[in-house]
Amino acid sequence: MTDHARRPRTLILPPAPYAAAMLGGWWLDREVHALPLDWGVTTRASGWLLVGIGLALFVWTLATFWRHRTTVNPYLAASSLCTGGPFRFSRNPIYVGDWFILVGVSLLLATWWPLLFAPMIWAMLRYGVIRHEEAHLEAKFGDDYRMYKTRVRRWL
Repeated sequence: MTDHARRPRTLILPPAPYAAAMLGGWWLDREVHALPLDWGVTTRASGWLLVGIGLALFVWTLATFWRHRTTVNPYLAASSLCTGGPFRFSRNPIYVGDWFILVGVSLLLATWWPLLFAPMIWAMLRYGVIRHEEAHLEAKFGDDYRMYKTRVRRWL
């Protein structure tokens, strides 16, 4: 059994870059330089809507993991390959939900700062998390996972 078949070698906890961007963005906006993000009366409502979509996607994904009796923990081995539910649309629905939450929180904080960290977040997830998760799933589920990758995009 290969090393990746045992478990993914994830380097960072996936929510950490998002949380750091939100907290750091809030601090930078208040203490260093304000970068206002204001869409008028729709700003707060849009922010809450996006946070709600992100949380709903997270709950849907957790329910799918639970039905398949596999783990959401990015450091543990998957016990089954989830291809239904939100996994019909994205191979990484929790991370997509996290993006909705990031944009929503940026609107609620009324600052561009968290969004300026988006390229760094993408790179950290792509190379510090997703690369390792995909290697694990391919080593563990082989052709089933490779076929799934041809049908479903990594993000959307």
